[in-house]
Amino acid sequence: MELKYRALEGMNDVLPEQSPLWQYVEARWREHCRQYGYGEIRTPILETAELFERSVGETSDIVSKEMYVFQRSEERYALKPEGTAPVVRAYLEHGLYGAGGVQKLYYITPFFRGERPQKGRYRQAHQFGAEIFGAASPLADAELLCMVMDFFLSLGLPADALELRLNTIGCPGCRPAYREAVRNFGREHFDRLCKNCQARLERNPLRILDCKECFEITAAAPPIDPYLCDACRTHFEGLQSLLKTLDVAYVRDHRLVRGLDYYTRTTFEVVAAQGLGAQNALCGGGRYDGLVEELGGPPTPALGVGIGVERTLLVLQALNAPLPAPPRRDAFVVAFGDAARPVALQIAQQLRRAAIATDLDLEGRSPKAQMRLANRSGARFAILLGESELAQNAATVKDLQTHEQYTVSQTELAAWIQTRL
Repeated sequence: MELKYRALEGMNDVLPEQSPLWQYVEARWREHCRQYGYGEIRTPILETAELFERSVGETSDIVSKEMYVFQRSEERYALKPEGTAPVVRAYLEHGLYGAGGVQKLYYITPFFRGERPQKGRYRQAHQFGAEIFGAASPLADAELLCMVMDFFLSLGLPADALELRLNTIGCPGCRPAYREAVRNFGREHFDRLCKNCQARLERNPLRILDCKECFEITAAAPPIDPYLCDACRTHFEGLQSLLKTLDVAYVRDHRLVRGLDYYTRTTFEVVAAQGLGAQNALCGGGRYDGLVEELGGPPTPALGVGIGVERTLLVLQALNAPLPAPPRRDAFVVAFGDAARPVALQIAQQLRRAAIATDLDLEGRSPKAQMRLANRSGARFAILLGESELAQNAATVKDLQTHEQYTVSQTELAAWIQTRL
């Protein structure tokens, strides 16, 4: 059969045999965030394009090259290319800052970027995210990093398969001098830079530091440390001290600047040793102390993280991390003849209402074919209904593991099965 319609390139279906793994990591993330005091927030997939242009930055690759933008009447809209800006918008729109203190929010969301699809990079992907509002202390940075690393470890990823990379990019007060130093470095090596970095150099020079194509060239770029103001230096030193106290291993990466304009001070990534190829970053994040104010709110220190769901799943599979067994049915009802089929449906409903996962044939198959379905389903019990069972208001229950058979009253069937599961 020739297919007329296919999923768009870089946008993938999640099939029933794959979805249990998605549900597993999503449930882990929800529980992990609950343990750290986060509440869930859900934002629309569509926002005004200006929200991302103002927050992420017009010169960023996301806005200038990758964002899906369309216009309807006078309004320009965008499919959200990242999770933080919509959360900040919601934080302001609903006055969450009015409660005072620290606000912790988490989310699970799709996001959209029009980039060349490859392993670990898609046009529609999914993200676990967490945001903290109102916390200026490096204690918040340290707690967030602990939370992220513990989440990956809770999934069964070995610690030596992960690397936390850490940096600071200063603040609007001290970063301009560093930006100029990097720009001057780029001018000295202009002919050796790739075309993208040559174009970035005047508009956003820090972006040349995270270009993989120019990696060897920028190894000699000046670090930010001599340019940091006292407050930024104290914050970063405090964070590093806390991480050492907490036994959280990290690698200082002077070129880790991230690709979004709203970051200040702390930036970080967690990369995987294998399973992702060139796209080896599992997550990234940092501080964005000026973003709430930039979008019209009160001055509010903030920080957050975005974790790639697809990339996490790829690494789990590549490293053979222990994964939950796929969900199975508890019972399969087999009807011997047409007269038994309505009773089979009735019993299936009775068992389902007792939280027993139950299936049955809906196509009128023969008893032999139904037994094959029962065995293939992985069910523990086959519930057999024939003429004699109907006459006695009973069922024959076959344990498909031990092959033992029992006669059980239909009214007691649910309780009987529950004691054996």
